[in-house]
Amino acid sequence: MLGRSAFSRPGGFRPENLGQNTMAMIGNVCFSVFVVGVLVFTIMAATYEPEDPLFHPSTKITTLFTSKSNATFKSDNSVVKTGEDFMATNESVFGSILNMTDVDNSVSGETNEAEVTQCEGNSGPIDCKNPEVFHLMMRATIEKFKDVHFYKFGKPVPGSNDSTCDMAWRYRPKDGKAAAFYKDYRRFVIEKYENCTFSVVSMGDYHTGMNARKRKKNQKAGLEKTSSNLDQVNALPVVGEFVNDSLPVVESESSFSQGKYLVYVGGGDRCKSMNHFLWSSLCALGEAQYLNRTLVMDLSICLSSIYTSSKQDEEGKDFRFYFDFEHLKEAASVLDKDQFWADWSKWQQKDGMNLHLVEDYRVTPMKLIDVKDALIMRKFGDVEPDNYWYRVCEGETESVVQRPWHLIWKSRRLMEIVSAIASRLNWDYDSVHVVRGEKARNKELWPNLDAHTSPDALLSTLRDKVDEGRNLYIATNEPDASFFDPLKDKYSTHFLDEYKELWDETSEWYSETTKLNNGVPVEFDGYMRVSIDTEVFLRGKKQLETFNDLTSDCKDGINTCNVAEN
Repeated sequence: MLGRSAFSRPGGFRPENLGQNTMAMIGNVCFSVFVVGVLVFTIMAATYEPEDPLFHPSTKITTLFTSKSNATFKSDNSVVKTGEDFMATNESVFGSILNMTDVDNSVSGETNEAEVTQCEGNSGPIDCKNPEVFHLMMRATIEKFKDVHFYKFGKPVPGSNDSTCDMAWRYRPKDGKAAAFYKDYRRFVIEKYENCTFSVVSMGDYHTGMNARKRKKNQKAGLEKTSSNLDQVNALPVVGEFVNDSLPVVESESSFSQGKYLVYVGGGDRCKSMNHFLWSSLCALGEAQYLNRTLVMDLSICLSSIYTSSKQDEEGKDFRFYFDFEHLKEAASVLDKDQFWADWSKWQQKDGMNLHLVEDYRVTPMKLIDVKDALIMRKFGDVEPDNYWYRVCEGETESVVQRPWHLIWKSRRLMEIVSAIASRLNWDYDSVHVVRGEKARNKELWPNLDAHTSPDALLSTLRDKVDEGRNLYIATNEPDASFFDPLKDKYSTHFLDEYKELWDETSEWYSETTKLNNGVPVEFDGYMRVSIDTEVFLRGKKQLETFNDLTSDCKDGINTCNVAEN
């Protein structure tokens, strides 16, 4: 027994079999690791939903637009960011500001010339072309709106009677963060005295000076400083100008047959969230620009149930209800789908126009650059997510075809309502965004939200951040405005529904959208509401966000704060 190992050696574990068994064990372990790895990867791929790339803060915008895709979008009833949200807002972009000295200097020469005419007392109508009247109206406007920068005054025109004049001006709020100009036009009541001097008796409310809205042909320019960066100034949206979003029409058979076109057909993008719609539409616009082709657009939108009062998807919405089509058609080559197919059916065979069909999104735009056919049609199937339009812009295409964000702006009709609300508050208000609703009721994901957005908690939070007596605009999904009544003791509170007349049957928005919709009234839907509510909030001098300033809860639920920041 001496010299024998204390451990018995099974027959299968002989020295001559050691290498064989070891290799077999290593092989089994490696295969098991491989199987587990494949399983984990499969689960991650099936459940992966990256952050929605449209709702990062602007500091991450470069990363955002070059993000690697293969993305699917979560349902999100937030307002999408559009081109004007990413424009520079430093003061040099907007040109030179007009002040009281500029006003006085601008009319001194004209006034001296006018003084040689004989004074006829206070008889006769007010001459709105009189330089003294123009000077008086500009001074009255600058004195009234102390929180506004003025960039242009239009010449006054006669108002509704002999004692009124209408005048328009272009302006921005002094603390404005949006890259846009605003236009207001008001009616002034002017009194003339025996010694031929004048005074402003009263100034009308926002947009009462309708005769000055649109500059007449051959009308002399008013007062505006010459800008050194005129191209930048002209590239900015002007809220308040007349909107011309009529559909573009092909001039002739010849111009149509010489054109090159791109159209996307089918797919699974319909009735998805607005951010999904925009992400896909911008892909199509980007490809059309890369191929130097006219994009054939379907302007009929299916509005997702997350925005509708019926809680059902609703077809038949118009792109122009939500976005600025006038800007798009001026900045890019686009045609309405119905108009295009009508022209195609008339002239396609006669003029020998050919169609190039693409049924696989993996056929990149780079492979289509040399296609000579008049029409490239991308046809998408029924299987999601491979039938999403934005799949075309993924992979190697992402670094070649850029989404042209500068082409898509928010509807100026909706922004006009935003401007009207801010103007009624003299652009001098603070704002707070209060998220309640389903999130406040879900204690598992948002355990503190309900308590942190209660009236008492809001008063405690606002006490050190908003001065007592201030105008406070509350953007919220809380349906009962009386919930916030305790705040009225400290602040002058305002809510979106206070301004219903801006979109009711008597409003300009209602009449213009009804006309756009072939005489059928347009519902002021959930997306429009949250869009305007958000934009008014963003124009407040001080802005308090729910998940940054009011509660310690995370926007997307418990333990997601760090994820949202990355």
